[in-house]
Formats: sequence, C-alpha cells, structure tokens
Amino acid sequence: MKPFFVFSGQGAQAVGMGRDLAETIPAAGAIFDEADKVLGYSLKSIIFDGPAEKLTETCYCQTAIYTMSCAALEAFRARYPQLKPVACAGLSLGEYAALYAAGAFSFADGLRLLSKRAELMDSACRATAGGMASVLGGDLEVIRRVCGECGIDVANYNSPGQIVISGEKSLVEAAVAKLKEAGMRKVIVLNVAGAFHSRLMAQAGEELRPVLASAPVKMPQIPVYQNYSASPARDTAEIRENLASQVAGSVRWEECVRGMVAAGGDTMIEFGPGNVLTGLLRRTLPEIAFANINSVETLNKFAI
Repeated sequence: MKPFFVFSGQGAQAVGMGRDLAETIPAAGAIFDEADKVLGYSLKSIIFDGPAEKLTETCYCQTAIYTMSCAALEAFRARYPQLKPVACAGLSLGEYAALYAAGAFSFADGLRLLSKRAELMDSACRATAGGMASVLGGDLEVIRRVCGECGIDVANYNSPGQIVISGEKSLVEAAVAKLKEAGMRKVIVLNVAGAFHSRLMAQAGEELRPVLASAPVKMPQIPVYQNYSASPARDTAEIRENLASQVAGSVRWEECVRGMVAAGGDTMIEFGPGNVLTGLLRRTLPEIAFANINSVETLNKFAI
C-alpha cells in the first residue's frame, strides 16, 4: 500500500465528531486538549456538545475541523506508525492539516494560523453578501464563460462534473439562471455563510499575508499538493504564498488528486469528519482504493 493522506474541508462538521477517538485513544485526546490551551477557550466543548449553529460559524468551524482531523491522524499514527504517506493534501482549510501531517509546522502553530484565517474570512463574509452554487455535469468552458460574464469566480474544481461557483449573491443567482438556460439542470445553490474562494475574499487573503510571513513554517518531509498550485511548493516562501492566495483563489482539487496518484499513491485515506473527499475520488479515479478515518469504528475497520 502506498497511501496518500487527505483532509476534510468546511461543511463536513458534525456535533460530537471525534469524541470517541478522544475518549479511547490518548494521542487523539491530547490534540483536543492542546487546542483548548492554544485558543484559550474550550473548542472541545463546542465540537462535542454544540450547538450546531455555533460549530457551523466560520470562526469555530475551521479550527474545529482542523483539530478533529489532526486527532484522527494521531489516532491512526498510534495504531499504524509504520504507514507513511507518499503525499498529502487537504481541501481548503484541510490544507493546514495536510501541512501539519507532513511536518511543515506544529499542531499549535497550524491552529494559530488557521484561527486567524477563520477570523479574517468570517469578517469578509459579514462585510459582503456572498453566495455559492454547485454545478453538476456541466460543460467547464461554458461555466467559466458564464462566470466571466456575471463577474463571479470558479471556487472549486472538485471532480469531473462537479464545479462550485462563488461571488456576490445576486450575481451567483444570475449565473445559475444562465447556466440553466444553457441546459445545465443540476445547479444547486449552497447554504453557505459567504463567497469562499472568490474575489470577495481577496481582502482576507491580503490580511493573512503578514501573519503567514511571521509564522514558523518548514519544508514538509512529505510532498503537499497545495490547492492554489495543485503541486508541491519548492520552498517555504511558496508555501506561504499559496496559503495566502488560496483564500480567494480556486481550489484545484481534482488536479491535486491526480497529481498524488501520478506520484505513486494507490490508496486515499481521508482524515476528518464526513466522506466528501473519498466521494469525489470515486468520480475522479474510481479504480483507486480509499478509506475514511473519523471514528474508532473506522479505525478498527481499517486494514493494511
């Protein structure tokens, strides 16, 4: 087995996620405890007890998913210390967990960075009226053309036939209407707090730059395929630049997955809540094996 590790993005959160791992596996419990110490409040109680409305808020959601994903990773490492990935990647905020997994920074340093990112993105959401929509099975060139005409952006290239568009809410609604006129029947407006990975997040990305510049970041020991470039960075300056640009830039997830498989990966292991990324894998490269690690049950079911 030559696994590649991937980490969940926003939207996969659920109240109670990771509680069984924290209560059963000391290495996982230690991650939740450290998060509370770093942040100065009990993120753990928000994750384990909710309410769901609070956990869904961007300022808590991003740090919660990062913490739970890293806890799942540490539980896995405690059980399978010999199994090293050939590459790592994470969807949007999941990129921070991927960089932690690859040794680019400590859990605490990644959490501090992500906490600031979440705060800046939350402010951008409140300052703008943003929206997003998922386009299933549409022609990519037509989607790009309509986005250009309507003044919005492609947020995510998730898999063949799944594109997410993002921008000012009224302009997204206009784009949805145009795409339906062009014959695309499966265009779903998403229930989101703002226009993630669009020009409406540009200010947040710029404000994150100086924070990244002063943050401790090392070259990863394992290649990390970053969302913005769809490839591993050549130096730490590029890692920082990609993280800043990613906030308003497109997530090139399909290219990241294909790149990790081309680099020798034969099994995707998704850490974190839900199973979105393994679901996208089935639409992209259905022949590639996969597993999800998000509970004691999934950890026990895993077999090398």
